[in-house]
Amino acid sequence: MDILNAVYEEIINFLGLKTFIFAFKTGNYDTLASFDGVMSCLLVALPILLFVEFFIVLTREREQLKTYKVNFLIIVVNRIIGRLLSISVMIWSIGYFQKFAPFQTTYTWYWFIYGYIVWELGSYIYHYFGHKVRILWCLHSPHHAAENMNLSVNQAHFFLEFPYADFVRTSICMLLGVDPKLFISILLLDITYATFIHIGEHMLPNGRLGILNKFILTPSHHRVHHGSNPLYMDTNFCNLLNIWDKIFGTHQDEKLDLKIQYGITREMNASNFWDVYFGEFVALYKDVKRASGIKNKFLYIFMPPGWNETGQHETAKIVRDEYLKNSMMK
Repeated sequence: MDILNAVYEEIINFLGLKTFIFAFKTGNYDTLASFDGVMSCLLVALPILLFVEFFIVLTREREQLKTYKVNFLIIVVNRIIGRLLSISVMIWSIGYFQKFAPFQTTYTWYWFIYGYIVWELGSYIYHYFGHKVRILWCLHSPHHAAENMNLSVNQAHFFLEFPYADFVRTSICMLLGVDPKLFISILLLDITYATFIHIGEHMLPNGRLGILNKFILTPSHHRVHHGSNPLYMDTNFCNLLNIWDKIFGTHQDEKLDLKIQYGITREMNASNFWDVYFGEFVALYKDVKRASGIKNKFLYIFMPPGWNETGQHETAKIVRDEYLKNSMMK
C-alpha cells in the first residue's frame, strides 16, 4: 500500500494536480487565484503538452521515440536518487548564506524583478561552468545528448547536477538578499519556463514567439543552445532573461539558413541509457588514465571539454572562434 501511495504521489506531483485536488477536497478555490494557484495552472499545462508531443511523435515521427525512452528512464533514476539531495542543498544554502546578505528584499513586484535578474545570474554561472569544466560537463552532458528537441529533454540531467545547480543559484540569491519566499516563487516560475523552452519543432515549428524573440530567450534561442554547430556551441546560457548572455557575449540568435544539429560532438549512441548517462565519465576516465603526469590528469578534469595535453585543443571556444574567423574571410 505504501508503494501504491508513493506512486500515486509521484503521478500527482508530475501532473501538477496537488493544488487542484486540495481545492476540490476543501472547497476552498481561492487558492487558485493566488500566485501559487496560477503557477499550478501553468504546471498542469506542461505535462499535457508533453503527452500531446509524445503522441505526435508516436504517430508521425517514430524514429524520435528513442529520445523519450532514454529521457524517461533518466527522469525515473533522478526522481529516486536526486530529489531529496537537491532539496537538502537548497534548505542548507538558504539557512547558511542568507545571514551574509548586506540587505534583504521583500515580497513585492519590484523586488521580484530584481530577484529574477539575480536568479538568472546564478543560473548563468552554474550553466556556464557546466559547459566549461570537464567534470561538470559530465553531469550536464545527458541534457545535450538528445538528437532532437522535446519537453522531456528538460529533465535529462545526471542526478548530481541538480544539487550542484541548486547550491550555486541558491547561495548567490541568498548572498544578494533575495527573500526566501520570493526565491521559491521565482524558482517555480523558472522551472515552468525552463520546461516550455524545450518544446520541439513538431509542436512549435517557429520557436521565436514573434517580437518577444528580441527581448527574452525563446524556444528558438534554447534550441540554439542545444546545437552542436560551431556557431551555436556554448551560447544562450540563461532561461528567460537574456541580460547576462548579452553582457558576457554569449547571446546567439538562430540563423534561418543554418539548421540546428542537436546532440554532442562525442560519437555516442543516443538511444543507449548507459552511454548517455555515463558516457562522458568513461571518456574522462580514459583521458585521465593515459595522461602524462599528475598535472595533466588534473587539467583533464578541470579544463574545458576538448582540452588536450598535446596543445591540439578542440574546445567549444576554439571551434566557434575559428568558424567565425573563417566566416568573416568569406
